[in-house]
Amino acid sequence: MIELVNLRKQFGAKQVTKGVNLVIPDGKTTCIIGRSGEGKSVLLKQMIGLIPPTSGKILVNGVDVTQVSEKQFQHYFKQFGYVFQFAALLDSLNVFENIAITLLENKRMQHTDVLNIVKQKLALVNLSEETLYKYPSELSGGMKKRVGLARTLVSNPNIILYDEPTTGLDPITSRVIHELIRDMQVKLGLTSVIVTHDV
Repeated sequence: MIELVNLRKQFGAKQVTKGVNLVIPDGKTTCIIGRSGEGKSVLLKQMIGLIPPTSGKILVNGVDVTQVSEKQFQHYFKQFGYVFQFAALLDSLNVFENIAITLLENKRMQHTDVLNIVKQKLALVNLSEETLYKYPSELSGGMKKRVGLARTLVSNPNIILYDEPTTGLDPITSRVIHELIRDMQVKLGLTSVIVTHDV
């Protein structure tokens, strides 16, 4: 599914990614573990195209996405979902609006269709419909993480990148999130890449 070939990233004189070679198999979960500040998040952002590498290749299904046109890259970009370290929910929007944000931009979709999709994704991450109209400030840390995952699932990605998915959570909630990640991979056949400092 994804292969990194001699991937390097340099910011000024500082080398962050120093010739990484890695094969991420299709339909499996791959975990990248390292200390804080070692460049794990930078690696993920290179994979999804948010940060261009200084050199090297990122192959997605055999195609080097660092060499394709903007239009072709958008096609590959749609295969990816990204779960941010702190869920990155918009405080001024409720749970429904946070999850449905990309669907609501599509003016051709009926509100009832959008609502049904959001409910379906909420169920996948084990949240009840009662949370639909709550705001992020009313949610626990674990619930915010699950809402962030539900938002990612709305686009039906084949690959999900998780950036420190259990940061700031207690051990019990962390285990719930780990089990949820595993369940998503099994139920949906997703390719998952997790970066974490937590062994």
